[in-house]
Amino acid sequence: MTPTTTSLCHATADDVLLRGRSLPHAILGRASFTEVIYRQLTGRDPSEAQAAVLDACLVALMEHGLTPSVVSARLTYGSAPEAMQGAVAAGLLGVGSVFVGASEACAALLARIATAGDPDAEARAVAGSGGRVPGFGHPLHRDEDPRAVRLLAIARERGIAGAHVATLDRLAAAIAAAAGRAIVINATGAVAAVLLDAGLPAAILRGIALISRCAGLVAHIREEQLSPAMSALWHGAEAAVPYAGPPADPEP
Repeated sequence: MTPTTTSLCHATADDVLLRGRSLPHAILGRASFTEVIYRQLTGRDPSEAQAAVLDACLVALMEHGLTPSVVSARLTYGSAPEAMQGAVAAGLLGVGSVFVGASEACAALLARIATAGDPDAEARAVAGSGGRVPGFGHPLHRDEDPRAVRLLAIARERGIAGAHVATLDRLAAAIAAAAGRAIVINATGAVAAVLLDAGLPAAILRGIALISRCAGLVAHIREEQLSPAMSALWHGAEAAVPYAGPPADPEP
């Protein structure tokens, strides 16, 4: 039987190793947080361009206002301010297929189309399936998602854009043809394409979104400490969703 092992980290009395590299002597002060994330996830050092693209994606996904995950974190912190980790965890639970976390599903889709025998036919089949395609559409950014536009531009500027960015463009054209109008590529779609081309696996891309959103949630909690919004969110929800159940039973 093959023994169970880990390649990520090992600590001794006088050192800490991350994938065989000394944390205090070879990493701290020499490698950025983004570079270490890439190496921990892949086992490889990123090129300068790969690190820049990953860093841009982390920044792009960090913040997008009072989204459901942020509201969850703020309400939880207001209810239990002694447990910041619980508030962050509450917010991270909302990173899924609708908000922030769709990059994983989009990446799997792009990888499938890119490796199909006939990528154009596969893209048309996806576009014509009638369902919502992950990585496309946005309730606010109707004409274009400026984050997606910039991320794709960065990937092209850095020489990272490759087969998966091309596949994203192919899928966007197929969706526009099927819908009779252009459907915006959103940030998660751009993240999926550029991170695949940067050498990250599709199965871990939601984890990238979690790392990014975690930083954003901590910032919202800090604002909650300084300028609490929990009561406004709570009472605003009560006002927006009034009771519509049956009236009280008459007194006996």
